[in-house]
Amino acid sequence: MTGFKCLAVPGPTNMPFEIRQAMEVPLEDHRAPDFPEFTMPLLADLKKVFRTETGQVFIFPGSGTGGWESAIANTLNAGDKVLSSSFGQFSWLWVDMCQRFGLDVHNVEVEWGRGVPMAEYRAALEADKTHAIKAVLVCHNETATGVTSDIKAVRDMLDDLGHPALLFVDGVSSVGSLEFRMEDWGIDIAVAGSQKGFMMPTGLAIVGVSQKALAKRNTSDLPVCFFSFEDMIKANATGYFPYTPAATLLRGLRKSIDMLLDEGMDNIAARHNHLAEGVRQAVSAWGLTNCCQDPQWHSDTVTAIKVGDGFDANDVIKTAYHQYNVSLGGGLSILNGKVFRIGHLGWLNEIMVLQALGGVEMAMRNVGIPFTSGAGVGAAVDFYTANKQPMKVAAE
Repeated sequence: MTGFKCLAVPGPTNMPFEIRQAMEVPLEDHRAPDFPEFTMPLLADLKKVFRTETGQVFIFPGSGTGGWESAIANTLNAGDKVLSSSFGQFSWLWVDMCQRFGLDVHNVEVEWGRGVPMAEYRAALEADKTHAIKAVLVCHNETATGVTSDIKAVRDMLDDLGHPALLFVDGVSSVGSLEFRMEDWGIDIAVAGSQKGFMMPTGLAIVGVSQKALAKRNTSDLPVCFFSFEDMIKANATGYFPYTPAATLLRGLRKSIDMLLDEGMDNIAARHNHLAEGVRQAVSAWGLTNCCQDPQWHSDTVTAIKVGDGFDANDVIKTAYHQYNVSLGGGLSILNGKVFRIGHLGWLNEIMVLQALGGVEMAMRNVGIPFTSGAGVGAAVDFYTANKQPMKVAAE
C-alpha cells in the first residue's frame, strides 16, 4: 500500500526525522576517553524532563518492565508489604511482578475505567500503625483503559498521614507527555520507557530515583545484578556504564531531550491535552463511550473507545490496518474485543490526529457501526480550530 502508515497506537509512537537522523551514526567505542563528554550532560538534562533536582536518573537497556524490576529489586526486602491497585492491564502486571518477587502485596482491585482508589489507599495507610507498608504503587496513566490518576493527591495523603512508604510511579505513558513533577510530587521512583513520550524506538528503561529511594539500596536483600542502582551509580559517576550501553539509542535520546526541552514541558502537557480533547469530542460525536468512566481520569495520551454490544472492536482494528493502513491499539485482557484504542502522544499534531480519526471512521463504516459520516472528524475540527493554543516560551 502506498503512503505512510498511520501509527495511532499508544506506543511505540511516531519518531521524528531528527531523532532518526541522530541515530544514523557509525557505531562508537563506549569506553572512549571522550564518551563522558556526551553522557554526563545527557544524564543531567534527563533530570529536567523528570523535573527533579535532587534525584538521579538511570538509563537501562530494556523496556518499562525492566524499570519496574529495578525499582523493586533495589529498594525492598523479601516479604515486604506493598500497597497497590489494579485497574487495567499494566497496573495489574506490576502487581504480578511484586508477587513474583515474594512481596506481601495488598492490592485493591478496581473496576477498569476508574483510577487509583484514594479512599481505599487512605484506609489501608491509616490502619498501618507500624508502617509495615514499605511502598505505595501508582500507575500514573493506565494505557489499557485511558485513565490518568492524581499522583500529587497520593503524595499529599502520605504526607498528611506521616507515612514513610516509598512512592513508586509507573510513568511509562506519561513522562514526556503529561504534566509530571517528580520533585514537587515527592515521587521516589518514576519509571519511563523510550518508546512513548520520548518518541524513540523501544529499548531504554529510564528510571528516576529519589535520594530516599537510593538509600534503600544499602538495606535491600532482593537479588539484583543487571538493574543494580549501585553499579550504575559507580559507573555513571565517570560518564560510563557498568556494561555495554545502547549507545546508538543514547544518541537518539540526546536529540529527544533537546526537542522536549526546546518545546517546554508545560507546553508539551498543554499540547497533549489539546489533542486528546479533540479525540474525546470525536468519540462523543460518534455516539460511542469512553472506557474512562469520569472526566477527572481522562488520559491525554490514549483514549480507549467502547464499540458497544453486537460489535467486535477487533473487526475495527483489523479493517483499519488492512484496508486503510491505520494501526490502532487493541483491547487488552478483559477488554479484548470490547474497545479499540487511539494513542495521541509524542510527536503529534492536529493533522495527524485527524488522519487517525478519518481512518477509524472508514473502518467503523465497513464493519457496520452506526454513526454519521464525518461526525467525529468534524467535531475534532471544530474543537481544534476554536481552541488553537499559542505556543508559550519554554521556561525550563
